[in-house]
Amino acid sequence: MTEEERVLAPLPPAHGRGFAVTWWGRSWLSALEDGALDGAQLRQGRRHARAGAVGAVSVRPGRLTSVVRTGRGEARRADVLLRRLDDAEWERLLGTAAREAGHLAALLDAELPPALVADASAAGVDLLPGIGELEPTCECDEWDHCVHTAALCYQTARLLDEDPFLLLLLRGMGREELLARLRRRSTRPAAAPRGQAGVPAAEAYAREVPALPEPPPAVDGPGSVPGLVPDDRGELDAAALEFLAADAARRAHRLLALALAPGQAPCAPEPVPGLWEDAVRLAAGGEPPTAVSRRLAAGCGRRGVELAMAVRAWRVGGAPALAVLEAPPAPDPGAEEELTRALAEAGEGAAPRAGGGRWTVAGGEVQLRHGAGRWWPYRKERGRWWPAGPGETDPVTALAAARELSRTAAVAPGVAAQASDSKTA
Repeated sequence: MTEEERVLAPLPPAHGRGFAVTWWGRSWLSALEDGALDGAQLRQGRRHARAGAVGAVSVRPGRLTSVVRTGRGEARRADVLLRRLDDAEWERLLGTAAREAGHLAALLDAELPPALVADASAAGVDLLPGIGELEPTCECDEWDHCVHTAALCYQTARLLDEDPFLLLLLRGMGREELLARLRRRSTRPAAAPRGQAGVPAAEAYAREVPALPEPPPAVDGPGSVPGLVPDDRGELDAAALEFLAADAARRAHRLLALALAPGQAPCAPEPVPGLWEDAVRLAAGGEPPTAVSRRLAAGCGRRGVELAMAVRAWRVGGAPALAVLEAPPAPDPGAEEELTRALAEAGEGAAPRAGGGRWTVAGGEVQLRHGAGRWWPYRKERGRWWPAGPGETDPVTALAAARELSRTAAVAPGVAAQASDSKTA
């Protein structure tokens, strides 16, 4: 086992920052703070470490050493001892790390993967210190952690943030030796199987199939999206990312609700939408910021008013309503006959003016379109035909909805459009 020693230069004062950023650095401090008996000594040691009172730190197997200078000008040598792993423990730890390629890759990136620590613990090897394992010894002769050993431990948490291999060195093995032994293990040929390979088919078939787990509980609504801080370099649109995350949460909640519905059959995979349809779905599902709406429209080569009309259609009828809005005019004799008959039965006067699958009522403010087996009301707003309500199987009902919206808009311009959107959002 290695007897390597590393001496690390003093760190600058840590004003206005914590001592541990990584999860393993925080675990180190938990071992200190949960095991110390005198909280006042810890607080004073933390102040000394923050002020830069800890000198160069020597790290070697089983021991940390440094000289800590207090505010009174006195200096004390402080040591913190940590038990070294024995050979059998190192064999189990190395075997655990070598079995997962991601463990080695994370270590090379100066990361200590939680899975490695958990796997090692399952194998009986505690890599991180536990309560009471950080054993103090100091020239000031305190029997528990004093201000000097506490300052050393807080400073070490900062060092561990930068290099988790220091923890492994404390446990008894330096970086180079550890990596070399891991590489040797990862390149060993797999052992040849002994005895009969595989399982007889009859035996496998006869095995009892375990029961399926209980379904997850229902949730009241989609989760909230945490606020994101804008990127100072302008490379990331935080508002757009928040909007996409909220959309994903809404879809996940809807799919979960469908899956948990009584008597629900397995969900079929959703069809893959086109670019424009997906942009409309995104915009209709929430309230995107103006800049996000512009990006959605521009990304599809459309204008903002086209996206607004498409969103209105989606909110009243989803993809079928959008298809009707986008469909080019085409004559439909069957639909025209149905409309004429329904209007006659309802005692309507003159039939709407037909024009390629679209029927405009006298006065030019209300229109019906036919598609997806339904009649869709439209109303003229600002020189364009906007969806005015959901599709109906009865054209007279659809026509009445369009007329009602037109009448409401005449009384309070602009209110009717908002009411239509709010009912169908």
